Amino acid sequence: MERKGIALAGNILTDNVKFVQSYPEKGMLATITSESLAVGGCVPNTGIDIAKLDPELPVWAFGKVGKDDKGKFVIGQMQKVGINTDGVIESGSEPTSYSDVITVLGTGERTFFHNRGANKSFSPDDICLEKIEAKILHAGYLMLLDSFDKINEDGSTPMSKMLEKAQKLGIKTSIDIVSESSGNFFKVTKASLPHCDYVIINEIEGGAIVGVEPRDSEGKLIEQNIPLILQKLMALGIKEKVIVHCPEVGYCLDKSGKITSVASVKLPKGFIKGSVGAGDAFCAGCLYAIYNNFSDEETLSFANLVAINCLSEADSISGIKHKDKIKDVIKNF
Repeated sequence: MERKGIALAGNILTDNVKFVQSYPEKGMLATITSESLAVGGCVPNTGIDIAKLDPELPVWAFGKVGKDDKGKFVIGQMQKVGINTDGVIESGSEPTSYSDVITVLGTGERTFFHNRGANKSFSPDDICLEKIEAKILHAGYLMLLDSFDKINEDGSTPMSKMLEKAQKLGIKTSIDIVSESSGNFFKVTKASLPHCDYVIINEIEGGAIVGVEPRDSEGKLIEQNIPLILQKLMALGIKEKVIVHCPEVGYCLDKSGKITSVASVKLPKGFIKGSVGAGDAFCAGCLYAIYNNFSDEETLSFANLVAINCLSEADSISGIKHKDKIKDVIKNF
């Protein structure tokens, strides 16, 4: 089989985005100034972004939603940009998962309150890997997929087993992780890394996996620690590339040991409308660039531009444009 396109498996949900002037103190009130409904989760965010970057590239979605209006909404949004949603299953017992995303006006800072919903019962049994025609399978988010995150006696997880099988079938594998602080974080993530060709995560997640602080007590990036994080991650068995993205700079370590970094574009005050989905947008840019054999420097630069486009709008997908137009957003900077 000549593999073509990118498949995405994992979380499907809606983001109920609510804007406030500032977060309240505990027990106090903050006024919601506006709100909107948008798609959320690894599969819709990353998938729609890729499809908008290049409508000619085949994209497949695998996941589970409820038999409700939110489920229909997310599926409809994916189908609108040409994503194949045949792999999205409807649950008869659980609602479509959702997150209330509380976003601060002006800064884009956000906090999530999440209902796992139908994602809880989505499992590897719902995916027929043998029928996947894609070149890359991207899965996420680890730590938010109950049936994938269970730890077996041998230390493996259903996610790690699925990724291992996918690789044996000739599919390149990639994962994304949610910033989650439970005691199983290290065990769940470590199990999957040896079965990943690519890992695309942020500095907080990367540092948590390998036990290296990416930032000091004041929140400043400890730049000399990021290469160490990359190297320790690669040593856990990743096959091709480790990419760690920070607001200030993106880093990539390839299998040869070469580290590439590209600084982020300095954005003017007031540019950021919302940061929800920015990590997924960066991931989409990386996956598209990797798929098309961009150099590591080109990959980081391209992914950075995709993320900037995402930041220009309040939800996770509205700001994304065709690959030939993503530079337009910074032409006047």
